[in-house]
Amino acid sequence: MTIAIAFVLGLAFALGLGMSGMTDPGRVTGFLDVTGRWDPTLAFVMGSAVAVSFVSFGWILARPAPLFDRRFVLPKHQRITTSLVGGAALFGIGWGLSGYCPGPALVSLVTGAPAVIVFVAAMAVGVQLGSWVPGTPFPVERTIDPAVSEETRAQ
Repeated sequence: MTIAIAFVLGLAFALGLGMSGMTDPGRVTGFLDVTGRWDPTLAFVMGSAVAVSFVSFGWILARPAPLFDRRFVLPKHQRITTSLVGGAALFGIGWGLSGYCPGPALVSLVTGAPAVIVFVAAMAVGVQLGSWVPGTPFPVERTIDPAVSEETRAQ
């Protein structure tokens, strides 16, 4: 059941990315071109997401657990670290050079465009390389509630 819910939510996210035009790398590079032909579309999409999150985050965390899981999985660290800044800079450089964010790139794989395939392959290599760096939170492991039966885990 959990996989089905994740699939449906991922599909809704993918449709939203496609409908908003965020799978078009030209939108991203246009947004970053502040001294030329600036495209504000990404600002509206990001602003909408931030507004919805701002309004709903406190309300959601006031619940004892998420709707489709036993517990919330939140970051353990709340401080700015060198790894965080370095990772954000690397992400931003890749985003600005390619025009792709990981989510839109995965959605764009359906086009079969060579640039997208190269980006996703490079992203996969980067994730693997990142898993070898000491002190990084890879691989991400979820603890399983011992009260959950084997049958539920298989779903």
